[in-house]
Amino acid sequence: MAAKIKKGALVRVVKEKLENSLEAKASDSRFPSYLFDSKGEIIEMNDEYALIRFYVPTPSVWLRLDQLEAVE
Repeated sequence: MAAKIKKGALVRVVKEKLENSLEAKASDSRFPSYLFDSKGEIIEMNDEYALIRFYVPTPSVWLRLDQLEAVE
């Protein structure tokens, strides 16, 4: 799946993978609904993470690539 994900792609967060992740355990686990209900755009990437911009007035967020799925 990560092979399909590239800079500029639209993605959706996979709720099950984010909720059970190390990142979720290290921070507030009450995630806002827009993370799972809307699409985000990848604006930057490295080997393991992508910076996602959602189209709501919030800061962009870094998430692991395996926590994302590509959408049309």
